[in-house]
Amino acid sequence: MANQYIMRKTITFIVLIFISIKSYSQSDKELVLESFDNYKNAILTDKGGLAADFVDSRTMTYYTTILEKAKNADSLEIESMGLLDKLTVLTMRHRVPKKDLLSFNGKDLFIYAIDNGMVGKNSVVNAELGDVIASDDFAKAEFLVGGQKTPFFFHFYREDNIWKIDISHIFSLGTTAFKKIIEESGETENDFIINILELLTGKKPTEAIWKPIM
Repeated sequence: MANQYIMRKTITFIVLIFISIKSYSQSDKELVLESFDNYKNAILTDKGGLAADFVDSRTMTYYTTILEKAKNADSLEIESMGLLDKLTVLTMRHRVPKKDLLSFNGKDLFIYAIDNGMVGKNSVVNAELGDVIASDDFAKAEFLVGGQKTPFFFHFYREDNIWKIDISHIFSLGTTAFKKIIEESGETENDFIINILELLTGKKPTEAIWKPIM
């Protein structure tokens, strides 16, 4: 009898653990989906302060680095950057007033970029999340476009008990696709970037965007 009692207690304990784990995973998935929806809505409505609440520390570190490069990098350093980093630095120099760049921190730059429509709405307007896999403080979610699966994943990290999206990872995903677009255009990388900036702003960038602003 004692053995049967111990066995029943053990089985009950195992079941409770399984239910707790299952409930925890489902809760994480819901929180990841909610966080993404909040971020997406903030981007679509140009609400940078709200978007900042749902991006992780890696994203803020990325924008802090971009800000430092926008202030200090010379043409040789810019040429050595990856494609999207180069585009982002030159975009900030072309579209953000010098006095703002000099006074901003990384978070300020991120918020300014969202508030002024510098983060493309096309990147999220048709984006959805598929399956979510969460483990400890990291989660990845399938990137769906128009309901169709892609080979890519959004990355999330739990910070201050909130699941936050890593935008710097998304930037890295776009590099290959962007390079293909440039190749098909027949333009050089730099000419393509300059033409994009002129198209977006109606103003042709000057040679000053290749020079430090400090």
